[in-house]
Amino acid sequence: MALTLKSPAFSEGEMIPKKFTCDGDDISPALSWDGVPPETKSIALIVDDPDAPGGDWVHWVLFNLPSSARSLPESVPTQKTLADGSRQGLNDFRRIGYGGPCPPRGTTHRYYFKVYALDIYLDLEPAATKAQVEAGSRGHILAEGRFMGRYHH
Repeated sequence: MALTLKSPAFSEGEMIPKKFTCDGDDISPALSWDGVPPETKSIALIVDDPDAPGGDWVHWVLFNLPSSARSLPESVPTQKTLADGSRQGLNDFRRIGYGGPCPPRGTTHRYYFKVYALDIYLDLEPAATKAQVEAGSRGHILAEGRFMGRYHH
């Protein structure tokens, strides 16, 4: 099944506004999704950059969002556990929470926002990595969706 993921800040394939990047306030954009199957137990979100010089660069790992969640507000706090009990992982900046686009100067990179509806809660501590979330999710993804934005630094 497919989830529909979008942001009011930019459309699919468009440039990500500066305020959501290392050149601005470095805050997460608001996101919303729909099409979550009724048997979903939790939602996970991963944001990464496949165009990074060293390979895939992880910008955000968020998991165990309640199955009833259909959106995230702008500027999600960069703390290990959020008020709803969801947990944030470690990004490749070695920080908890969202780290905005920051490609090498003179390059344009693609940033994929990926959301997953899972039939389990992940038994992972806050600060888990993308690899740990993906491994825990394997065989438990009921639906997924993705949304891409670009940024030029």
